[in-house]
Amino acid sequence: MTTSTSSPAAAPVAPQGPPGGQRPKPQRGWFAQLLLRLHFYAGVLVGPFILIAAVSGGLYALTPLIEKAVYAHELRVPVADSQLSLAEQIRAAQQYIGDDASPSAVRPAPEPGATTRVLFADPSLGGSESRAVFIDPATAEIRGDLTVYGTSGALPLRTWVDNLHRNLNLGEPGRFYSELAASWLGIIALAGLGLWIVRIKKSRTKKDFVRPARGYRGYRKTLSWHTSLGIWVLVGALFLSATGITWSQYAGGNVGVARAALGGGTPALTTNLDGAAASGDEHAHHHGPVAAPTGEANPDTFDAMLAIAQRINVNTGLVEIAPPAEPGQAWVVKEIQAAFPTEVDQVAINGSTMEVVDRLDFADYPPLAKLSRWGIDLHMGAMFGLANQLVLLLIAAGIATLVVLGYLMWWRRRPTRTSPFEFASPPRRGVVRGAPWWGIGIVAAAAIGIGVLLPFVGWTLLGFVVIDTVIGLVRQSRAAR
Repeated sequence: MTTSTSSPAAAPVAPQGPPGGQRPKPQRGWFAQLLLRLHFYAGVLVGPFILIAAVSGGLYALTPLIEKAVYAHELRVPVADSQLSLAEQIRAAQQYIGDDASPSAVRPAPEPGATTRVLFADPSLGGSESRAVFIDPATAEIRGDLTVYGTSGALPLRTWVDNLHRNLNLGEPGRFYSELAASWLGIIALAGLGLWIVRIKKSRTKKDFVRPARGYRGYRKTLSWHTSLGIWVLVGALFLSATGITWSQYAGGNVGVARAALGGGTPALTTNLDGAAASGDEHAHHHGPVAAPTGEANPDTFDAMLAIAQRINVNTGLVEIAPPAEPGQAWVVKEIQAAFPTEVDQVAINGSTMEVVDRLDFADYPPLAKLSRWGIDLHMGAMFGLANQLVLLLIAAGIATLVVLGYLMWWRRRPTRTSPFEFASPPRRGVVRGAPWWGIGIVAAAAIGIGVLLPFVGWTLLGFVVIDTVIGLVRQSRAAR
C-alpha cells in the first residue's frame, strides 16, 4: 500500500542456495522480504476488488448530495407555518395507496420544508425494502411514491450504489467480493507500512517518503507517488477495512460474537408484551427490515405514540413510528439520527394501555457498542455530514489511485526487449525458504488465528505460506539432482 510491489530497490534478490540443494542458512531481513512478496501478490490478485470497492464507495459518499438534487420534489416542500396531524397525512397516503392499506411505519417531517414518509410493506419488493409515500405535512399533497431501503431510508439511486458497493448488485453471492476486499485491504496496507518503515530507516532522504520526490521519471516516479500517497491514506484504509469487515458475511458474524463475548453487544429493546427482548444490531439503521403490521393500525394512534415518546426520550426530528409487527408486540418509536451527536434512543409502548413497556437510551450502550455504531456512521459518511463525505471521497480516491499505481509499476518494469505485452517478474522467491523455521511457524500460526475471525484473510494467507514453502522445497529437491 505504501511502497513498491516490484521495485528492484525494494525487492532484494534472494541468494542462490548452497551446493547440493542444502537448505540455506536463515537470511537476515527475511520478514521484510516476506512482506514484499505478500504485498505484491495480494495487490495483484485482490487489487481489482479493492479498486471496485474504492470507486463504488467514493460514489456512495456523494449520494446524499446527489439524492437531494435528484429527488428534490419528493424530499422538499415550501415551508409552512403549520402542519396537519400525522393521522390526516396517513389517511391521505392510504387513500392514494388504497383505503385498506396499513402503514408499516411513519417518519414525520424532520424539519420545516421536509416531507413526511408513510411506509407500506409490499410483498413484491426485496428484503428490507418498503414503499414510501411522500406527503406534504402542511397540505397532505402526495409528493412522490418511491421504494426505500432499510432503516436508513435510502432512495433508489443510493440503494443501487449501495448494493454495487456491497455485493456488485448480485445479491448474497456478491458479498464475497466485498468481504475479500475489506479483509485484504487492511493486510495489504499493513504490509505496505512494514515495507515503508524498513525503507525509510535505510534512506538518507526521508522526506521523499512523505511526499513525491522531485526529478524522478518513469518507474521511480510512479514508485515515489505510490510510497508517499500510501502513508497518507494508510489510516483511512485501515479504518474502512475494519468497519467494512463488520458488514461482511462471515467475518462480520464472528466480530459480532466476539463483541458479545466481551460485553460489547448492541442492547435490544423489549418489544414483546410478555417481556422478551428483540435482537439488537448496530447495522439496523442501514440494512434493517421495516416492520410490517399484521392488522390495522389506527392513524390516530401515531400522534399519540409520538407524544408519549417525546415525553420519555425521543427528542430529535428524525423519528420513526412503527406499529406492532404481530399480535403481542409493542409499538416502537425510535430516533434514527446517524449524525453527531448520535441520537438513537427508543421506546416501546403498549398499544392497548398506552403504557411504556421499555426504553433504550444510547447513553446506556456499552463502550464497544458505541464505538461500533460511530464507526458504522463514519463509514457511511453520516456522522459529520458533508465534511465526513468529502473525507471518505478523498480516501477512496487515494486507495483507487494506489491500486492503479501498483499495476503501473508492475507494467513499467516489464522486459520490453522480449515482449511489449509481458508484465514484470514478481519478487524473487526463496523468501520463505530462507526464513527460520520458527519464523514460518509464527506466520502460519498467525494465519490460522486470523482465519478463525477473518476466514477470507487467514486461510488464504496460510495457503500462500504453504504453497510458497512447497514450491521452495520442490525447487530445492530438483537442484539437488
